[in-house]
Amino acid sequence: MMEKFQRFGGAMFTPVLLFSFAGIMVSIATVANNELFVGGLAAEGTLWHLFWKIVENGSWTVFNNMELLFVIGLPIALAKKANARAVMETVVSYLTLNYFINTILTYKDKAFGVDFSQDPGGISGLKAIAGIKTLDTGIIGAILIASIVIYLHNRYFEKSLPEFLGTFQGSSFVVMVTFAILLPIAFLICFIWPKVQLGISSLQVMMASSGVIGVWIYTFLERILIPTGLHHFVYTPFVYGPAVVEGGITQYWFSHLNEFAASKESLKTLFPEGGFSLHGNSKVFASPGIAAAFYYTARVENRKKVLAMMIPVTLTAVLAGITEPLEFTFLFIAPPLFAIHAVLAAFLAATLYFFGVTGDYGGGLIDFVTRGWVPMFANHSATVFTHILVGLVYTVIWFLVFRFLILKFNVMTPGRAVDPNAEMKLYSKQDYKDKKSGKTDSSENSVYLERAAAFLEAVGGVENIASVTNCATRLRLTVKEEGLVQDDAVFRASGAHGLVRKGNNIQIIVGLDVPQVREEFDNLVKYSKDKL
Repeated sequence: MMEKFQRFGGAMFTPVLLFSFAGIMVSIATVANNELFVGGLAAEGTLWHLFWKIVENGSWTVFNNMELLFVIGLPIALAKKANARAVMETVVSYLTLNYFINTILTYKDKAFGVDFSQDPGGISGLKAIAGIKTLDTGIIGAILIASIVIYLHNRYFEKSLPEFLGTFQGSSFVVMVTFAILLPIAFLICFIWPKVQLGISSLQVMMASSGVIGVWIYTFLERILIPTGLHHFVYTPFVYGPAVVEGGITQYWFSHLNEFAASKESLKTLFPEGGFSLHGNSKVFASPGIAAAFYYTARVENRKKVLAMMIPVTLTAVLAGITEPLEFTFLFIAPPLFAIHAVLAAFLAATLYFFGVTGDYGGGLIDFVTRGWVPMFANHSATVFTHILVGLVYTVIWFLVFRFLILKFNVMTPGRAVDPNAEMKLYSKQDYKDKKSGKTDSSENSVYLERAAAFLEAVGGVENIASVTNCATRLRLTVKEEGLVQDDAVFRASGAHGLVRKGNNIQIIVGLDVPQVREEFDNLVKYSKDKL
């Protein structure tokens, strides 16, 4: 069951990968069309204003169609076969459900306590999905329907029918079965969801009023659950769902960016819910402190190697907000350090919130600058400086705490062992020949192919693979016999940043290019099975 939750949580990150670029573009367009920054150049009616308005509206595509992205993204990650067809089945089924709901409420809205005559948006509880006026079930509805269709696809896509019914096999059969199931589900949603919306409203009020303590608990859970892969279930309802504000913190922040930037009220007053998106601060401010602690506790003769290893990892964590390579380094070596890290991350977020910092700060420094600091600087410069100052103070705290604990308990972080070669290979690569595919490739894809081939060999070959999926940075595998999986050092030598073992569940920490590596991995598995 834990494995299923981990795979599902990782799959939810598939569409989320698109949000960072879209958010940056919305922020840039917003600043470019703000007269506080560019003066009369941004006045309505100018070519400058029109150009950036076009850019801004195009950048909203991802956020305005978030439900559809989850409907598309989940089957890409979770369908065990014919992923593209699973996407088609899921989209058709999701649209069918919304047509069902639209028709039911058009004729019988009062029976379900809904005023369907209202325009979508606002507090109506309604939304237009692909032009269909329906109940606003948000990503919860999208994930529910996608899960049902993926289950049916994995079970029935290859079901054989009599020859005269052959036209109804495959995707047609999956859609037919789903159609029959969705009709009663549509009635249930019409009956239940308006009540759920009232409950969500109460939850939003409660969470928004939970203050510093609520922010501390939320941030601690988001960090401490990273090793399990379940942290996606913590932040997704807040950042992209309705846990504290309709549409999620990210969408709400961007849609009110100009309003917040123009106001002189404190950001905490304007947007208290933004305290639940401060978890990215530990990525930006903790990483340099931790890296410095690793450097200064390493043996003097190893410090140059440690520095060479830490610089790219730290820059990735600070700029892009991808911290797993750094965090898993000490998670593998000394799990208590990771627990301390989660506690400090929670205190950092709570301290920032106490001093009035709120917003959409779940990513890295690039997001901080474009989404928050630059747009807010004109009227909220004191908050921006407070944000930076508190963050840097905590950077020093992380350094001092980690340095003390590493020396006190003689933790073998990189560069401290007498023979530190295994640790020092954390980010090195060893060329692996493609022994299974029977083809050569001199293109850029050969890099991904070599790593995929090496990982496949290290987990015991294609015969040992039960299932494959991935999240933002990890290749997640279920193997048949865990004893066939080789030592962690083999994976690191093949280009992995680390390995997580939980029985038959193996997580290879690949990095941001995990989609490309997984593509080659899947091709190798398919090729090998075809040869058997």
